[in-house]
Amino acid sequence: MKSKAAGLPLSYRLAVTSRSLAALLGGYLLASAASVCVSLLMPGAQVDAALTGMMLSFVFYLLAFIWCFACRSALRAWLGVLLPSLVLGAIGGLAYWMKNP
Repeated sequence: MKSKAAGLPLSYRLAVTSRSLAALLGGYLLASAASVCVSLLMPGAQVDAALTGMMLSFVFYLLAFIWCFACRSALRAWLGVLLPSLVLGAIGGLAYWMKNP
């Protein structure tokens, strides 16, 4: 008896693998960048800012994971995760630089 997975083309399998990697690795990158940005830019006590940033990182990771499998192509999934990560990384770096001259 043949399995259904054997009939799937290699391009489809690679696209799913690419989306999975974008969701796992890119989502982690986005969540950590968002956590750093929130914790650096949120006014108030440093402990509260860090806790809020960490709690919001779960939301960002979930949204990145959903985004990666809702896109039409794997390239769009990667771009949709990496570009906001770069922007948040730049904002976080600037905020860190402004706090610690």
